[in-house]
Amino acid sequence: MDKNPIIAYYDSVAGWYDTLRDDYSEEQQEDLQEAHEQISTLLAGHRVLELGCGTGAWSEVLAETAEYVLATDISVNMFDVARMHGDDLQNVEYRQIDALDLPDDLDSSGDGFSAVFMAGLWSRLTREQGDALLQSLKKRLGKDVLLVIFDDAYVEGESATIARTDLQGNTHEFKIDAEGIRHELVKNYPTDSSLRKRLDKVGREIKIARWEFYWVLTCRLK
Repeated sequence: MDKNPIIAYYDSVAGWYDTLRDDYSEEQQEDLQEAHEQISTLLAGHRVLELGCGTGAWSEVLAETAEYVLATDISVNMFDVARMHGDDLQNVEYRQIDALDLPDDLDSSGDGFSAVFMAGLWSRLTREQGDALLQSLKKRLGKDVLLVIFDDAYVEGESATIARTDLQGNTHEFKIDAEGIRHELVKNYPTDSSLRKRLDKVGREIKIARWEFYWVLTCRLK
């Protein structure tokens, strides 16, 4: 069976993925820094399940204020970089996990999670996958757990061109990996109304904030 194209892409670019931020505009850097500060404050003192940790950039941000972070990702290569970057983070553990197939022993410590965080993952999920993930989190973690979703906003002239929209309404883009191979990947840019409609099934106290380049949603699982 062919590897999931999203996993294949991120496995390929893991070695230089962090350097992409060097090409961000000053405005994008400012948005990201503000997001770092706000999310770090929001998750202070929490026991955080991080889904799709990538190379661990956000894991390091969360570790500054969170009580504990379990950083997870399905891409082997991205995960290896994350563990290397976070080698000296005392309150972060790393585990290779598929967010769409969470294991029964997810909380091996037995202390539970008070928050879930994902950055850049939601936009890579189809609508069906996103809804399944929300239901899984609600079932496994229980009510009142804080959910924080951070992702890209579409910026004309800055974001990748949308290649197509499928029959389910998911938009796709093309990305070039480290070997010059082109990958077609899901990349959704949801509106506030669509986010509220989908999250209302599992969450309450839904709040959405937007910068020019990013958006963040917070809610409590029902």
